[in-house]
Amino acid sequence: MIDKIFNSTAILLLKAAQRLHLTYNEVNVIFYYGIIPLTWCILADIILGYIILTPLFVLLCTGIYLIKRKNFSAWCDKIFVLSQKFLLFFGEYKASSVIICVLVPIMIYVVLIVMLIMKFTSL
Repeated sequence: MIDKIFNSTAILLLKAAQRLHLTYNEVNVIFYYGIIPLTWCILADIILGYIILTPLFVLLCTGIYLIKRKNFSAWCDKIFVLSQKFLLFFGEYKASSVIICVLVPIMIYVVLIVMLIMKFTSL
């Protein structure tokens, strides 16, 4: 099951990279360090009733991009390698990847969505 989830995720990221004319590492970093946290910020802002986390996160990402834009691909390669080392710290790479990069984000989405539902059903 771990192999199937890992391979499916890698294939999706590879297809996205091809469609966007980016490298696999660029798409991986954009997705896991940009898009997923951005959606968490949006959900958290809705739950809190304040729009503060999303603009701060967008400003942070924009700042990083502006600083790194000339060598964005090389920077993404470096971040990707550091991420691999982090995952290897926990043992087998594929299992760590599935747990930390797939299951943990899903659990965070579940918690945020439940909190969102509770907020709007208690009004």
